[in-house]
Amino acid sequence: MASRGCGILAHITSLPSGFGIGDLGPGACRFVDWLARGGQRYWQILPITPVNPGGSWSPYHATSAFAYNPLLVSPELLCNEGLLERPEIEGCPSFPGDRVDFPAVLDCKRRFLDLACRRCIEDGVLFPEYERYAAANARWLDDYGLFSALKSHFGGKSWVNWPHALRTRTPGACAELAIRLQDEIAREKCSQFLAMRQWAALRRHCEMRGVQVIGDMPVYVDHDSVDVWAHQAFFNLDAEGHPITVAGVPPDYFSETGQRWGNPVFRWDALRAAGFSWWIERVARNLALFDLVRIDHFRGLVAYWEIDAGEATAIHGRWVSAPVGAFLRSLQRHFACLPIIAEDLGDITADVREVMREFGLPGMRVLHFAFGDNSPESPHIPHNVERNSVYYTGTHDNNTSRGWYEEDAGPGEKQRLSRYTGREVTSENVHRELARLALMSVADLVVIPLQDIIGLGAEGRMNCPGTVSGNWVWRVLPSQLDGDAADRLAGLCALYGRS
Repeated sequence: MASRGCGILAHITSLPSGFGIGDLGPGACRFVDWLARGGQRYWQILPITPVNPGGSWSPYHATSAFAYNPLLVSPELLCNEGLLERPEIEGCPSFPGDRVDFPAVLDCKRRFLDLACRRCIEDGVLFPEYERYAAANARWLDDYGLFSALKSHFGGKSWVNWPHALRTRTPGACAELAIRLQDEIAREKCSQFLAMRQWAALRRHCEMRGVQVIGDMPVYVDHDSVDVWAHQAFFNLDAEGHPITVAGVPPDYFSETGQRWGNPVFRWDALRAAGFSWWIERVARNLALFDLVRIDHFRGLVAYWEIDAGEATAIHGRWVSAPVGAFLRSLQRHFACLPIIAEDLGDITADVREVMREFGLPGMRVLHFAFGDNSPESPHIPHNVERNSVYYTGTHDNNTSRGWYEEDAGPGEKQRLSRYTGREVTSENVHRELARLALMSVADLVVIPLQDIIGLGAEGRMNCPGTVSGNWVWRVLPSQLDGDAADRLAGLCALYGRS
């Protein structure tokens, strides 16, 4: 972020493909080409970790903080590598082009991956490379393979409902099951190897086109994840492995009762005593995958909203401090630079701002929040935005700009927006007017959701916080990624010095 730039927010699952979900294959490369034609220097995505079906398919509910989401593996690229035959993937069922049917996609991709992994391991296709990958990543991959195989073995049950010896990771019991489930474990690990190869190829294409990738790292991990199972001492759990307290946020813009996420909170005393080793490995993993890393809910590293596990909502939580200074200084000692974006939306207090200033971390500003009653003083309005920040029209948790204008913005907000731009703003042009306001600001980096480039309404919304269905399914149609849209975007970026 040393110079002015612009990027597009679009998750990989939202891209076009013939297999029901955006993946790491040709469709992603074509999208990168579209970004480059549009003068974009950044592509921001959501987490690419394996989603937990019990978390409503949210990319923020993952079974591992280190692994890839195998649903992102491209069957077309598996064919190119000799791991699948063309007739095998041509028999895939028909999927909707504008939505992800996650259960149907999972069934289809699982069959493809089982075939591809068997040919990789048993037939020897790419096997030497796979063995080198497995050895180099054994520190997290071995636990992930065993956890995934055990989850399947026990019918998808949470690890707290496994037999005691496995729940507590008794070495003998784990070793015995690892032998019995060795084929399943090998397939899980091989799926990660195949995803790694495809991700590496996509990153090379991004570099060739001058596009940097902004990844997303949630602060918290799911309770039903390999991370909590393998590192129980780092989380606030009882003797049976159940959370004592869970994470969330107090009442805010998105919810009157706050958000009770349910993730177990960290035992920062134990993490600090261990030299923050688990966190350092996690940050290293993300810095290896992405050019920049957005830390979702950064304020949770400074002070977090802790809720007793028995509470149904987040209302009766409390703020608890975390050793953020010691943690970030530990990261500085391990990494030459920290290309981190701090998600600092919501209830942000002075201590969070001070930490961000001390460590020079850019924060986020969102135009949808700029035109309330206090708009002249709002930190989100263009004349108050600082250079060292990332400016969004909206985020994955917001409505689209058109949807915001049509469904969420009040008469006062609409009037103030029109007065601020000096022209009449309507539902037909609001996405263009907001994009222009962001691009002309002094913010070093502007990120615009793909839906706002296209001008979609609420039908293009990615997530509505506090709801459990209908989220994360939006996909862009190939016809919507035309050259005219890219050329218009490139012209605006050139006009405002962001090419």
